[in-house]
Amino acid sequence: MKSLLLLFSLSVLVNYCGFAQTELELKASQSMCITGKGPGQDGAKNPFAGQNCIAIVDNIGSRTFSIRVQSNGEIVKTIPIAKGETKKVNLLKGYELYFDTDDNSSAKARVNFEKMK
Repeated sequence: MKSLLLLFSLSVLVNYCGFAQTELELKASQSMCITGKGPGQDGAKNPFAGQNCIAIVDNIGSRTFSIRVQSNGEIVKTIPIAKGETKKVNLLKGYELYFDTDDNSSAKARVNFEKMK
């Protein structure tokens, strides 16, 4: 019986490690690097750092904000995310993900990461 419980616990843990989820609050006029700056600099833990992955960004706040994907300091794309909207963004190896708010509003977001298939 104990081994069955241990096996079940391990299977749940393995599935849980397959994705990461973080809720973030951004103040007005704030930009936050979410991934790509190295240890201690990320706003969210990306378990797939160093490889291609997918960031799933949910706007769980009441204001629109934007996300920015950069590579080597160059902006690859900027994507606005409206209240209640979810966007999937492909992050190739070496890409950085930033969240940006405007001068007058704060934002709240949830970010999940999945391994790219």
